[in-house]
Amino acid sequence: MTDGSAYFEPVLRNLAPDEWDQWYETLLRAFGGVQEAPEERELWNSLTEFGRFLAAWDGDACVGTAGAFSFRLTVPGGASVPAAGVTGVSVAATHRRRGVLTSLMRRQLDDVRSWGEPLAVLTASEPAIYGRFGYGTASFQTDAEIDTERAGLSVPAGTDAVRLRYATPTDVLDACEAVYARLVARRPGMLARRPGWERLGVLDPESERDGGSPLQCVVAERDGETVGYARFRVKPGWGPAGPEGTVVLSSLDALDPAADAALWRFLFSIDLTSTLVARGRPVDEGWQHMVADLRRCRPVLRDALHVRLVDVGEALEVRTYQTPVDVVFEVEDAFCPWNTGRWRLSGDAKGASCERTEDAADLTLSIRELGAAYLGGVSLAALAAAGRVREVRRGALAEASLAFGSGGAAPWLPHGF
Repeated sequence: MTDGSAYFEPVLRNLAPDEWDQWYETLLRAFGGVQEAPEERELWNSLTEFGRFLAAWDGDACVGTAGAFSFRLTVPGGASVPAAGVTGVSVAATHRRRGVLTSLMRRQLDDVRSWGEPLAVLTASEPAIYGRFGYGTASFQTDAEIDTERAGLSVPAGTDAVRLRYATPTDVLDACEAVYARLVARRPGMLARRPGWERLGVLDPESERDGGSPLQCVVAERDGETVGYARFRVKPGWGPAGPEGTVVLSSLDALDPAADAALWRFLFSIDLTSTLVARGRPVDEGWQHMVADLRRCRPVLRDALHVRLVDVGEALEVRTYQTPVDVVFEVEDAFCPWNTGRWRLSGDAKGASCERTEDAADLTLSIRELGAAYLGGVSLAALAAAGRVREVRRGALAEASLAFGSGGAAPWLPHGF
């Protein structure tokens, strides 16, 4: 083994099934070494796509990990686009600052390009790491701790027509997945779930309950049709004045405002509770406008999905633009130099083309800024205000910034990977 401070060239190869346990132990150790429940470990093993997962080796020791699930991601305009869902990235503490991470990211992005996938996406345990590899923060999420006794809640007309009933989460899994599938095209950033991924939402190891109940589920129905669902836990608690239980929301999806409101009203009114904890929710979700006092909800904004354009031309062509745009980008991409250069984007709400050009640049930016703006949740104007986009042709920034907007719902990543 080489000196701990020296650069060395790791041996990178696709993960083999009989190496998975060693690979996963390396990953768990990098995140603190806490073991997962057997059912959780089994699920991740079953979801692993071995031709898309990498291991870095120093002799017979696994010292680095990375993977890329084959996802389809909704982009502005509603198209479902192939995207590499980067996951399981780690480097053993014994091999930090020795080029392992860079080698993994280099190999992975080369692989993604060879697979013909124009996008790579990830969630970041340490967001500062991935900017240098061209990832930009493209969507955000809201976490909230709602004082349900004081926040107040007003629901829209039609809410009372929605019927709610308890159900065992696994018994109604197919109906809930059908609701989710109908929502995927409505919001940029959502993932079309492949077979097997539905199990993630009902995974319920006792070690993850933190004193709460087993996972519970309520489904919303109208005229016999499932129009929404909520999965949650209840964590009992008592104080000097009586019950102070907490409802911890796991997931909630609904097809229309009335169904959505019925589920939130239910969560606000569960007996013996006074707090509702909701994490990873859309930044524009309707409950924020149903409450009388948002301050009693303590909303916190966090980064969610980080996007990297692997093929600039194809990535910008597969989405649409809410207003007509004709602009030349000068793109800098040191890590994937095939993207570097000038690109003319012409498009509108019906479609787009993006091709290399020798024409003068209208805007200059790096691949990271394109990733941040790609889903329409971060404006090019805001990035320009931070000095990260430069306007060359007067008026180009306003034109492109408006066109890149999502044109509707804010981008949202419904679950991690």
